[in-house]
Amino acid sequence: MADVPKDAPQHCPGTESDAAGKASACQGCPNQSLCSSLPKGPDPAIAEIQQKLQTVKHKIVVLSGKGGVGKSTFTAHLAHGLASDENKQVAVLDVDICGPSIPTIMGVAGEQVHQSSSGWSPIYVTDNLALMSVGFLLKGPEDAVIWRGPRKNGLIKQFLRDVDWGQVDYLVIDTPPGTSDEHLSVVQYLSQAQVDGAIILTTPQEVSLIDVRKEINFCQRVGLPVIGVVENMSVFVCPKCKKDSIIFPATTGGGEKMASDFSVPFLGRLPLDPRIGKCCDEGKSFLEEVPDSPATQAFKEIIDKITDYCSQHKASTEQETGEQMDQS
Repeated sequence: MADVPKDAPQHCPGTESDAAGKASACQGCPNQSLCSSLPKGPDPAIAEIQQKLQTVKHKIVVLSGKGGVGKSTFTAHLAHGLASDENKQVAVLDVDICGPSIPTIMGVAGEQVHQSSSGWSPIYVTDNLALMSVGFLLKGPEDAVIWRGPRKNGLIKQFLRDVDWGQVDYLVIDTPPGTSDEHLSVVQYLSQAQVDGAIILTTPQEVSLIDVRKEINFCQRVGLPVIGVVENMSVFVCPKCKKDSIIFPATTGGGEKMASDFSVPFLGRLPLDPRIGKCCDEGKSFLEEVPDSPATQAFKEIIDKITDYCSQHKASTEQETGEQMDQS
C-alpha cells in the first residue's frame, strides 16, 4: 500500500521521508502536522502487527466519508451475522476514537479491559464474538476524548499490536467518518497484514454520496481494495403494513450508480427499520431479535457476498504466494 496521504501535494515526499512535513511542497497540506510528527523510516510496528495478526484469517475495514450513515450499526450486525456460524471466531476493533458507540450497540458498555502477559484481552459479546474499543478505557459514557492525531495513532497502533485476539476468522474494523488520521494509521499499520478490503457505506442522497466518493478515492490512492458498496437506509419499511416509503431520494442514482462510476461492486441495499435503532440502544442483535424482517434478509444476503469475496481473496492470495515461492 502507498505511503502518500490523501490530499497530498503533487511533490509529496511521503510519510517515511526525512523531509515529511518539512519540504516546501508540504506547506499548506492538511496532513503537514501529522506527517511531521510520524517517525521517519519504516515503522517497526508494521512488522510486529503483521506477526500479531497472522492468527487472523480475514481483515475487513468498514469506511464511509460521511457521518450518520449507520456505519457502526452495520459493523456490529456484520459481526453478529458472521458469528451466527458457531464454528467461526469473529472480532471487532472500534477505532472511532472520539465516538466509540460499538460497545453500546453490542451490549457490553461499561466492561473493563484486562491486560495479561500476552496483551490486552478483548471483551467477549458471545463465546465467538470479541470486541475492543476505546470506549472500554474511558471513565464513563460521557467522557470526551480530546486527543490530537499522534495520540490517536498511538492507540490504534497499540490496539493492532497488543490485543490478544487468538485464532480469529474475521476481524472487522470500524472507523470514524472522513479520510484523515485514523484512516491513514489503519492503512499504514496494516500494510503488510494482507487486508481483504474495505466495505464502503452510504445512504442514497447526494449529500452523502459527495463524501463517500472521497472515501472510495482514498482507498484507490492508498491501494486498499474495495470489497463493495452498501446503500443503507435505502427505503423505509413499515413494521406493521410492510409497505415501502422512500425517505432519502436517490436523486443522482444512489449507491449503485456511484459504485458503477468507480467500477467497484455494489453489495446491496439495507432498508430503514426503526427496530434496528431500538435493538442498538438495547445492545441486542437485530438479526436475532427480528429474524423475519426484510432488513434481516438484506443483511444476510450482503454478508454472504462478503464471505464469498473473502474466500476468493484468500485463495487468490495463497496462489500468488505459492507462485512467488516457486519463482524464488
